[in-house]
Amino acid sequence: MANWRSTGFGGAVMMVWALATVPLTVIGILAAMPFLGPRRAFFAVGPMFARGMAWFCHVPFTLTGWERLPEAIRDGRQSVIFMSNHESQLDPPVLVAALPVPAVYIAKQELKYVPFIGWAGWAAGVIFIDRGDRERAIQSIHAAAQQIRGGKNVVIFPEGTRNRTGQMLPFKKGGFALAMDAGVPIVPMATLGGHEVLPPGSLRIRPGRYVVAVGEPVDPAAHADRESLIAAVRGRIEALMAEAREAV
Repeated sequence: MANWRSTGFGGAVMMVWALATVPLTVIGILAAMPFLGPRRAFFAVGPMFARGMAWFCHVPFTLTGWERLPEAIRDGRQSVIFMSNHESQLDPPVLVAALPVPAVYIAKQELKYVPFIGWAGWAAGVIFIDRGDRERAIQSIHAAAQQIRGGKNVVIFPEGTRNRTGQMLPFKKGGFALAMDAGVPIVPMATLGGHEVLPPGSLRIRPGRYVVAVGEPVDPAAHADRESLIAAVRGRIEALMAEAREAV
């Protein structure tokens, strides 16, 4: 069964499947909202996209290291900022499905108005930031910190964009400023497999395995400055990437 997926025809079939199921998933979220509310509807229906992809496209994903986290994080009582490397457009849906607790993304304001994607983001409670206006961006960061202190988990890709080679790019400082403002732990993560399953610049999904490795949390208050915090988190993500390679 996996052989046809490795052909050009199989790649085209999986691409069409993925493009068709995104709007269908969002329609399912919108249909469930009157009964569950926006956030619960998203996290009940949204992860089905990644799970369906894992089945249809033969892209199984596994989560390792979750047991390392304190119980308060594992059961959702302690909000955190998850930080991961970023290799593929599939990273966001895979992480939404793989993480046992609800977590939303911080996204640029423009995505809020993209049909289907923006609607799903609104339902999930995605934090949209206006990067084109410095004052508004700062206000958005402070508002995001309040939401995180209020119990919302957030996923951030500190590279700021997908890397093209599988090697991490320099980290942006904004996510770390947010973590220090919110005063919550950073949970480092590494995803491995996305660069092969859906390479940058390609729409063709290839069969392959995704591994999501989770590391022990980093306390921003334990670091004297932002640079020290960035170095600590980057070091842990690099170690997790090496660990994930061994798990494949």
